[in-house]
Amino acid sequence: MGKESKTTAMEIDAPKSNSNSDQINPRYSINVLQLLKSAQMQHGLRHGDYARYRRYCTARLRRLYKSLKFTHGRGKYTRRAITESIVTEVRFLHLVLYSAERAWSHAMEKRQLPDGPNARQRIYLIGRLRKAVKWADLFSRLCAAKGDSRTSLEAEAYAAYMNGNLLFEQDRTWDTALKNFISARAVYEELGKYGDLENQLLCRERVEELEPSIRYCRHKIGQSNLQTSDLLQIGEMEGPALDLFKTKLEAVMAEARSQQAASLTEFYWLGHKFPISNAKTRVAILKAQELEQDLHGPSADSLSAEKKLVIFDKIFTAYHEARSSIRSDLVSAGSADSVKDDLSGLDKAVSAVLAQRTMERNQLLVTIAKSKLTRRCEDKNEKVTRPEELVRLYDLLLQNTSDLSDLVSSGRDTKHEEVAFSENCAARNLAFRAQRCFYLAKSYSLAGKRTEAYVLYCRARSLAENALQKFQSFNNTDEMIKELKTLYGECRSNICIEHASAILEAEKAPENLSKKVSAISLSGGDKKVEKYLLEKLDAYESVVGDANVKAPPRIGVFPPAFQAIPRNPIILDLAYNYIDFPSLENRMKKDKKGFISRLWR
Repeated sequence: MGKESKTTAMEIDAPKSNSNSDQINPRYSINVLQLLKSAQMQHGLRHGDYARYRRYCTARLRRLYKSLKFTHGRGKYTRRAITESIVTEVRFLHLVLYSAERAWSHAMEKRQLPDGPNARQRIYLIGRLRKAVKWADLFSRLCAAKGDSRTSLEAEAYAAYMNGNLLFEQDRTWDTALKNFISARAVYEELGKYGDLENQLLCRERVEELEPSIRYCRHKIGQSNLQTSDLLQIGEMEGPALDLFKTKLEAVMAEARSQQAASLTEFYWLGHKFPISNAKTRVAILKAQELEQDLHGPSADSLSAEKKLVIFDKIFTAYHEARSSIRSDLVSAGSADSVKDDLSGLDKAVSAVLAQRTMERNQLLVTIAKSKLTRRCEDKNEKVTRPEELVRLYDLLLQNTSDLSDLVSSGRDTKHEEVAFSENCAARNLAFRAQRCFYLAKSYSLAGKRTEAYVLYCRARSLAENALQKFQSFNNTDEMIKELKTLYGECRSNICIEHASAILEAEKAPENLSKKVSAISLSGGDKKVEKYLLEKLDAYESVVGDANVKAPPRIGVFPPAFQAIPRNPIILDLAYNYIDFPSLENRMKKDKKGFISRLWR
């Protein structure tokens, strides 16, 4: 076999016999990464739906088996192996590739179960990964024998990636897994230097997806000292190749949180200390506090608004988990009053922190909406923020401040911190009211209602002035003071603008009215007359219309216009009253009366 492979390689490399060898043993070409990426993105993996992608691979394999007439018998199943001699066209290589993808997607489907795979499911998962490795190795061998050089390299990288995934999931032989991932990365780095732009981008994406797994393997071997924040930054990356890494990272972070949660015995809020006895509550609160450090830490300025919104969603999930465990403990607390008081206080504190984070998220949404409102003239393709949307957001912020003040004031003994916090909530409520009034006035101004806008701008200026005085009395350099000063100046300028605009409109009203009246005509003078299809029957024109014309052609006027038609003449008989008709008494029949009737005359 070695001699034969050498002779075939020599025959292929020989310049004279190159065309003959290609005719006898043709070399197949498959852009493996591009083929898989398009199939994955179009059939479920854009949203992480591995079950849908597995069904697609199964249907694709069924079609390939039928089209190649490579079925495994009717009735009794007799397996037919795919060897080099059987591969007579490129679709046999597709068979092996999609078999590997089906096994891999089935394993990833088991990995993404809600509560994680149990022991039995984990054994099945590793078995499916082994099957994927088996098919990937077969694909690499067949491509080395039947494919061109690029296809062979991509198949080797694919097989190395599958082997690395199996070892990564088994939590052993990290050095071998590292070698597989490094070899796959090296191949994709070289392939990314050639080909079209789309292929280069795909190779770079795969290199970026492989980098976290390489760093994690080095961390497990001990060749690098990765911190928890570094792992979290790596876990924020997206891609199907990173899903195994993310599940591994979540398990590592859960284990680290459970170890740190042992030291978290109390929860501090506005001068109160609440003991935490439940382990689930500790882990949930610790997870939320770690995410809060990402939002308020030194690296928070580098985060985009979309990433901050994702972090807020994770914080809400963690605090809701903590509240559910606290309330389940309250149900099972029984008649112990001291335990119930501690749990109620802890529930109140967690709810207050959750309300604070909700208010911060709504303020972030306000910032995003304001940025879109100010640059609406620059970005025409972007959705324009209307003032009504900001009014709705400030309604939510007003509701948040009222909920927070209700939570703080519901306690029995109020401390100094709670009083200061409630005063801050009242000042923020006033500032939010001023902002809401300002954008409500802006919406009226855009609608052309100058009087209402003028009054609302004046109201917003007075509210902003009162809120500014309250915040300045707190002796703190808050960003809210800068916002209120800016709002106060904008209110003053808009008041002047609305006043001047109203005066101009009042002066131009008679002139505009006279222009409109002079432009009125009974016949529709300058109005462009549109010809209908019924008026152009002598010229051909399609009913569908021309592609270059926006408006479709019209067949006829509907409802039809009134037309003047002659009616029957009206006859007025005026001579009747002036005609003397002859007497007709001589022609009338006379009554014959008897003797008795004469007596009664």
